[in-house]
Amino acid sequence: MLLVACFVQVWREGFHWQYAAIYALLAGLMVLAWRRSRPPPQGVLAGLGRFGVAGLAMGALLAWSFLPVPELPAPSGPYAVGSQVFRWIDPDRDEPATDDPHDHRNVVVQAWYPAEPGEGARVRYIDGLGRLPSWVSLIPGLVMQRYDRIDTHARIDAPVATQRARWPVVLFSPGYGASRAFYSGLLADLASRGFVVLALDHPREAPVVELADGRLATPIERFLPDDPDRTHYMSAQQAVRAADLRYVADRVGRPDAFGARLSPRLDPQRIAAIGHSFGGASAVEAAMGDARIRAVANLDGTLYGRAATDPMPVPFLLLESDHRETRHSQNYLQGNLALVHHLRAGGYRYQIAGANHYSFTDVPLYLSAPARFAITVLIGGSRGPARSQAASNDVLAAFLQGPLLDAPGDVDAAAARHSGLVGGAMPATQH
Repeated sequence: MLLVACFVQVWREGFHWQYAAIYALLAGLMVLAWRRSRPPPQGVLAGLGRFGVAGLAMGALLAWSFLPVPELPAPSGPYAVGSQVFRWIDPDRDEPATDDPHDHRNVVVQAWYPAEPGEGARVRYIDGLGRLPSWVSLIPGLVMQRYDRIDTHARIDAPVATQRARWPVVLFSPGYGASRAFYSGLLADLASRGFVVLALDHPREAPVVELADGRLATPIERFLPDDPDRTHYMSAQQAVRAADLRYVADRVGRPDAFGARLSPRLDPQRIAAIGHSFGGASAVEAAMGDARIRAVANLDGTLYGRAATDPMPVPFLLLESDHRETRHSQNYLQGNLALVHHLRAGGYRYQIAGANHYSFTDVPLYLSAPARFAITVLIGGSRGPARSQAASNDVLAAFLQGPLLDAPGDVDAAAARHSGLVGGAMPATQH
C-alpha cells in the first residue's frame, strides 16, 4: 500500500526530492522482506545491509525537515488581497555594490493591496523560481523548487477594493540578506486589513532578486578591512536602503508609476515605513529624512548611523521578540534606547513573549512540525510565526490607524488581545 501511495503522489504532484530517501527506504525494506525467504547474509554483507537501512531512515528524517510546499496562514482582515511586482531603475544613483559606471540602482517592489473578491492566478512566492542559486540566504535553493505551488493568498493584478477612493501606503523593508518573499504571510495579512504594502527587495543584498532587465542579482558584500565589527558597512548600507525607500515614496502619487489600476488608488499624503531587523533600522532612517513618512515601525531591528542618534519626528512603534530567546546585542539595546529618548511624537513599545527574531518571517513554516519543534528547543520561537504575525499586525494596524487614517486606534487594547505582549505607550520627549 505504501508503494502504491508513492506512485500516486508522484503521478499527482510530481517528484519531490524530499521524498527520495523515503522511496529508497521503502525499496530497501522490500528487498529485506524478499531476503527473509532466502538464507540470511553473513559478515560484511549483513552489516552493510543494516547500516544501509539505518542510513536511509536517517536521510528520510533529514529530508523531511523541509516541507516541499509550505502553507502560509490565511489573511485575517476583511479584504481579499491582490498583488503586483514592479521593477525599476533609478537613473540618478549608481549601484554601490559594483564598479560598473553604467550599473544604476535597481529598485524592486511588490505591492500587496486590498482587492475585490474573485478568482485569478496566485502570485508567485519568490523571484527566480526555476533558476535559483544554490543557496537562498541560509536555505538550500533545492528546497524551494516547488515553491511555485505556495498559496500566497493573493491574486495577480486583482481589481483594487472600492471601499476607499485612495488607500494608505506602508513601505516595507526586509531583514539583512532576506527576501521580501520571506514576509509574505505578514504582508498579505496587513494588506487584508486595509493598507497597500509596498515591500522592497534591496538588490545585491537580498539573496535573489530579478532585476528590471530579467537578470537575477545575488549578494555582493564589500566589507572594509578597517571595519572589524562592520558598523561602517552597515551604516552605509542602511543609507542605501533608506534611499530605496524614499525612491518608492517619490513614485507614490505619480500617474501610472504603479500602473493604471493601482496608481490612482494610492494616497501620497498617507505613507508609513516599517521593516524587520535591518529593514526596521532602514525604515527609521528613511523617516528621519523624509517628511512624507507619517509613522514608522521597527520590528526587532538594530539601529546604525543616524537611526541611532537623530530625533524621531513622527509616531514610532518598536515591536520586539522575546529578549530571553533572541538575546539582543548591546548595539540593539543601546541604539533603541537612544531612539526612545529622542521621540518627538511619542509611540509604543511591546515585547512578544515566545517569539524569536525569525518569528516575524515565514521561514519557520518551511520546516516540518518535528524540525520546527527541534529548532524551538534550540533557539526559541515557541509562539510560532502564525501567532507572532497575528499579534504583530493587530498592534501595527491599531498603531497606523491614527497617522494614516485619522482615526486613532487603541494600541494597548490590540496588544491586550494577545497573551504575553508586554509594554505600552512611550511619551514624546521635549528638547
